[in-house]
Amino acid sequence: MSDSAAHPHHLRAVRIWLVIVAALIVAMVLVGGATRLTESGLSIVEWKPVTGAIPPLTQQKWTEAFEAYKTIPQYRELNHGMSLDEFKTIFWWEWSHRLLGRVIGAVYLLPFLWFLWRGSLQGRDLKRRLWIIFGLGGLQGAVGWWMVASGLTGRVEVSQYRLAVHLMLALVIFSAIVWTLRRLQPAARLVAPARLRITSTVLLALVFLQLYFGALVAGLRAGRVFNTWPSIDGAFIPSGARLFFEEPWWRNFFDNTLTVQFSHRMLAYAIWILAILHVVDALRSRVAPVTNGALWLAAAVTLQAALGIMTLLHMVPIGLALAHQGVAIVVLTLALLQSERLSSREVEGRAGMAVAIGQHG
Repeated sequence: MSDSAAHPHHLRAVRIWLVIVAALIVAMVLVGGATRLTESGLSIVEWKPVTGAIPPLTQQKWTEAFEAYKTIPQYRELNHGMSLDEFKTIFWWEWSHRLLGRVIGAVYLLPFLWFLWRGSLQGRDLKRRLWIIFGLGGLQGAVGWWMVASGLTGRVEVSQYRLAVHLMLALVIFSAIVWTLRRLQPAARLVAPARLRITSTVLLALVFLQLYFGALVAGLRAGRVFNTWPSIDGAFIPSGARLFFEEPWWRNFFDNTLTVQFSHRMLAYAIWILAILHVVDALRSRVAPVTNGALWLAAAVTLQAALGIMTLLHMVPIGLALAHQGVAIVVLTLALLQSERLSSREVEGRAGMAVAIGQHG
C-alpha cells in the first residue's frame, strides 16, 4: 500500500515541504561543485557545527582564519603568497556550502517535528522513512568534515574516496526524498511488461554507479588530464598496461586517472544505449506514462553525454562543469521516477497482459 493510500488527507503541506528540501539539496550539490572547482573546500580548517555559522566579522577574525589556512599543505604548496582578499573569495564559497547544510537541517527538522506533533504523518512506513532521511542528513554533516579533514595534513586536496562518499550520500538522501514524494501521490493502475521494470532498475543502478565515478573524476581532476574525444590517451580503448599498472589491479578504478575517466566514459555509453533500448521497449508497450518517462530519460541522458563531452574538450570550465553536474541530477531524478513508476504499479508479463486484455475485451 502506498503512503497516499494510507493517509490521503493533509499531505499537500508535507509534499511542499519535501519539494523544498529536495530543491535545497540540489542547490547544496551545485554549490559544493563550485566549491571544489574553485579549490575552496579547505579554506575553513575547523568544524564548528553551531558557532561556525557566524563568519569572521572583524579584521582580527579574518586574520585569524587566514593564519589557520596558512598552516595546511594546500596554502604552502599551491596558494603561497595569496592575499587576504583572495582568501576571502575561497572562504565565502566554503562558508556558503556549510551554511546551506545547516539551513537544510533546520528546514527539514522543524517542519518534521511540527507535522509529527499535528499528526499529519500517518503510517509507520512514512514516519520511519522520514526519520531515516533525518539520520542520513546528520551523518552527511559528519562525512563532510571527514572529507575536509583528509586534505588538512599530507595532501593539497581532499581524498577522492571521501569526496565520492560525501556526494553519493547527498544523492541517496535526495533520492529517498524524491521516492517518498512519489509514494505520496495516488498510484494509477498500469499494465506493462516486466522487462521494463528490470531495465529501469538497471538504468537507475548504472546512473548511481556513473555518479560515483563522476565524483572520482572530480576528486582526481581527471577531466583536466585527458581532453580528447572519442579517443582517450591516443585510442578509443587505451592499452591494458596503461589502464592497469597499479597493484592490486582494482586500485586502478579509484586511483588511476586514466582508468577512472575511461570507466566514466564507458558507463556513459552503456547508459545511453540502454536508455534508447528502454525507449524502444516502452513504445512497444503503448503505456503512455511509461513511454513518456522513457523518452524524457533518454533525452536527458543524451544532453548529459553532450555536456560531458563539451566539458572535457574545453578543459572543465566552471560553467559547463556545473551544467554537467546539474543535468546529472536531472538524469537521476528521471531514472528514479521511471523506476518508481514501474515498481509501484501493476507490472506484468505478456501472459498477464493477455489476461488483462481479455478481462476488458
